[in-house]
Amino acid sequence: MTAYDLTEILRNLLSLPAESELVEFKEAKTTFDSDKLGEYFSALSNEANLKSAQEAWLVFGVNNPQEVVGTAFRADPVKLQSLTKEIADHCTNRLTFRGIHELTHEGKRVILFEIPPATAGYPTAWKGHHYGRDGESLGPLNTDERHRIEGRFQQQLGFERGIAYANASISHILELLDWQKYFALCEFPEPTDAQEIVVRLASIKAVVRADGQLHITNLGAVLFARDLRLFEHLAYKSIRIILYEGTGQTGAKMEQTGQLGYAIGFNRAANWLNDRLPSQEEIGRALRTTVPTYPIKAVRELMANALIHQDFTVSGSTLMVEVFINRIEITNPGTPLINVLEFLNHIPVSRNEAIAATMQSFNFCERQGSGIDRVVEECEKHQLPAPDFIRGDNYTQAILYAPRPLREMDRRHKIRACYQHACLKHANGQQMTNQSFRERMGIAEKNYSIASRIIAETIEEGLIRPYDPENKSKKHAKYIPVFH
Repeated sequence: MTAYDLTEILRNLLSLPAESELVEFKEAKTTFDSDKLGEYFSALSNEANLKSAQEAWLVFGVNNPQEVVGTAFRADPVKLQSLTKEIADHCTNRLTFRGIHELTHEGKRVILFEIPPATAGYPTAWKGHHYGRDGESLGPLNTDERHRIEGRFQQQLGFERGIAYANASISHILELLDWQKYFALCEFPEPTDAQEIVVRLASIKAVVRADGQLHITNLGAVLFARDLRLFEHLAYKSIRIILYEGTGQTGAKMEQTGQLGYAIGFNRAANWLNDRLPSQEEIGRALRTTVPTYPIKAVRELMANALIHQDFTVSGSTLMVEVFINRIEITNPGTPLINVLEFLNHIPVSRNEAIAATMQSFNFCERQGSGIDRVVEECEKHQLPAPDFIRGDNYTQAILYAPRPLREMDRRHKIRACYQHACLKHANGQQMTNQSFRERMGIAEKNYSIASRIIAETIEEGLIRPYDPENKSKKHAKYIPVFH
């Protein structure tokens, strides 16, 4: 988030009539008990889950009622950010702050602790104890609320295990699911016995038996349907690709909507798109070669990520790939489960675990959460602008940009490229330097001051920090991302 965004958030919080289950103000002028901080994290995180909020806020430097008084709590940026690890070490699932944001308001220092909602199924505990809030009061999380959070895990699992086609005969199953393609993807020989086919499909929960009947699950239909339109509540979950003539959503010149299950239709959709993406010719010493404008690996990875991470419970929305003359936008239903700034290098988190595991087993997307790292790496390799990841009200969007010279990039593009480069270096056990960033952006050595200015602006945004604060040389300094 930019300094402007944070200022707007603080103003909105200050305009509230009082604290609530999702907002807590503290003066915390110099010190604050670390255990009490953990208790507030647990309580606010649990309340965010219960109220289906995207985040909760703990604010230092504001008293109650809302008056900005400033705080000197952990003035050292390194010590302040170290709270991320301290909280993770004692919380359920190593959940921690989504962000720790410093800003100056009315000449006084304020800290905004951005707290994510508890993971579905796992109430957030601090040192083994669950906390909640009753209005402004902090206390133990009551049993009913704890069970509500735990029950949300079953709601999420419910989609993949839910029934897409009930009371299916064996002939129905073989007709509706492309079992031949499944065995081909697994590189298994095709069985000749129908019973054996169903047993294999049941082993991956594409088919289940209940009450003496066979049923096709949502998992089975979403991945292996010969035609998704034959499953009523999945008819609009197909991937939709639209190519536009300009930079806006007018003048669509071509559109394709797939009907196959994702596992059997992914390659077809990706290849259809790649065949129609712009390219350019590069002339070498002896050969003329055609080079895609967008890295094929990056496009495939983002499409696969959008498929497996979408929220299938969101109605009236489908996965969209929109191609404009200057960018590709890939949008899927549902907000991301983690901060978009932490997409790089993050421990894998998926709302559709079984679908994700199956797609990964067929090598349609990267394992170990490295997919977004690969996208950024491909953009750097081709010296494209940094990809953008956007958290909408009820959607997630990834944007790949066409080549653009540095002079035509705005401040946001430059800062995003700097932050992502620092993340990528960190993932490889290295640190970003002025030189490495110049190479990434194609900046000549004599213009190292341009790189230094972008690095300084990225530090001001709270996205990176010096690896060694004692080193005063900007040209030889090293930098690491704040969120890692």
